[in-house]
Amino acid sequence: MKILLAAINAKYIHSNPAVYSLRAYAADAKERIEIAEYTINHRTDAILEDLYRRGADVIAFSCYIWNIGIVGTLLDELPKLMPETALWLGGPEVSYDAPQILRAYPALSGIMVGEGEETFRELAEYYCGRGGTLSKIAGLCLPGEGFTARQKPLSLDDIPFWYREYGSPLFAHRIVYYESSRGCPYTCSYCLSGEAGGVRLRSLEKVCGELQFFLDQRAAQVKFVDRTFNCNREHTRGIWTYLLEHDNGVTNFHFEVTADILTDEELELLGRMRPGLVQLEIGVQSVNAATLREIRRRVDTEKLKAAVSRIRAKGNVHIHLDLIAGLPYEDYDSFVSSFCAVYAMRPDQLQLGFLKLLKGSRMRERAREYGIAYRSGAPYEILCSKWLSYAQICRLKRIEEMVEIYYNSRQFVHTLAALVPRFANPFRMYEALADYWEETGRQAGSPSRAYRYEALFAFACRADGERMPLYRELLTYDMYLREKCKSRPAFARDLTPYRGILRKRSREKKEHADIFTYPVWETEPEKLEKKLSVPVMVHFCYEKRNALDHAAETAVEEMDEGEGVGETE
Repeated sequence: MKILLAAINAKYIHSNPAVYSLRAYAADAKERIEIAEYTINHRTDAILEDLYRRGADVIAFSCYIWNIGIVGTLLDELPKLMPETALWLGGPEVSYDAPQILRAYPALSGIMVGEGEETFRELAEYYCGRGGTLSKIAGLCLPGEGFTARQKPLSLDDIPFWYREYGSPLFAHRIVYYESSRGCPYTCSYCLSGEAGGVRLRSLEKVCGELQFFLDQRAAQVKFVDRTFNCNREHTRGIWTYLLEHDNGVTNFHFEVTADILTDEELELLGRMRPGLVQLEIGVQSVNAATLREIRRRVDTEKLKAAVSRIRAKGNVHIHLDLIAGLPYEDYDSFVSSFCAVYAMRPDQLQLGFLKLLKGSRMRERAREYGIAYRSGAPYEILCSKWLSYAQICRLKRIEEMVEIYYNSRQFVHTLAALVPRFANPFRMYEALADYWEETGRQAGSPSRAYRYEALFAFACRADGERMPLYRELLTYDMYLREKCKSRPAFARDLTPYRGILRKRSREKKEHADIFTYPVWETEPEKLEKKLSVPVMVHFCYEKRNALDHAAETAVEEMDEGEGVGETE
């Protein structure tokens, strides 16, 4: 008897902790359970062939919005090739409409509904011939029989720490996902995390011991999947204090937090972290009070802003802020206000996402009331609503691409600092930039970094041509902050007169030196615009980089008037 747990991840760097947790919990049957991980970028035929070659007696798929289409295709074909194999599904994408899915795929043996560890353990024992019947296993939906009893929630301390079994090869070059709690104290209408009611915590003793394993293994990044990590103050302080005291100087830990409930003690702890030790994802979603009330999101926006400002002031924690376009009562102009409010908080990343009407969510149940039309297939993304037309959604999509390319990449920080204030507000700059890309036929998918720099230079010159020399130098500075280019960008100043001194002053091959006539290293607009009385030389050291944005370390060298001009080597 061979049981196969199949996961189809969104990217190679992702892993699927669910299937590893299921296998670890089914301890008595573990030797008969295998795991197969693929990505949505694999050809479906290649996945089908691999599943066939493995020859499992039971195959169970972990189902999410990003992979359900591929899983559906496999369910159409596998019964033709492996008619005796029992096929099972589990995961959030199949837990809320299990009877309909069973009717759509008659070859399925059943669906595991909700939390899966105990259900899968009993199912594995059933297939290993240890007695019982499927109808007696809680947490299933069976063809022709419907749902069995509801599965009782587990204590998280009962779930084995499976990373220790697999060791570093499992998470080499991949994100490590870790769970210290389940559930959420909030009941936002677009989300499912709070539907189970309450929050369960893994004990601090276990959590800290397991985090030490990641620290000892020097994992690159550990991403907590807790929906609201800081909902329990003792739990939060205990984990952050442990990380502060046991930092290995390498590993980064990612947390999703609610910023307006952060305490002074927690903010003080964050302020003491090594730059790069911690990064925070904070869901703002909207600043429209009517929208927040409607989606049942309890948040004090002013406290949120104050907490973000306090964290930013220390300069040691990467901050990721989220917005959702398409929420009730948020029209185009209201979304502009939300965008500008979040932009003013100056996050390291600003994610402009689009409302997804997940199965089982209150938002989906009320879609008709809100006039929301959404895609029939996963990820069920909004097409339009009473407040946003499809044309406006499409426009926001183009703007989102510009935010991703120019803001979230952190490759244009100094150029944007000068350019954005030339528009009525930040949103209008990205809106105009999106219009320019569309008008000129530019493709956001272009892999060339130089292409994106050149496009921004052309846009800046058209929008604010009088300051073309400033944008030329700012873009040059931003580009060399990231990499030592093999060839000088086309928009950069001609430094032929300084060629001799630049070569002399380049201290090492991994450094680059350049001449500037503006204080391009500044980020305050009023400081950037003042031309220097004498040019300066800036050295870019690529062996030393900023822990948050990976920009090269720089050193400014003052020059005497006329120094280096025309100098030979």
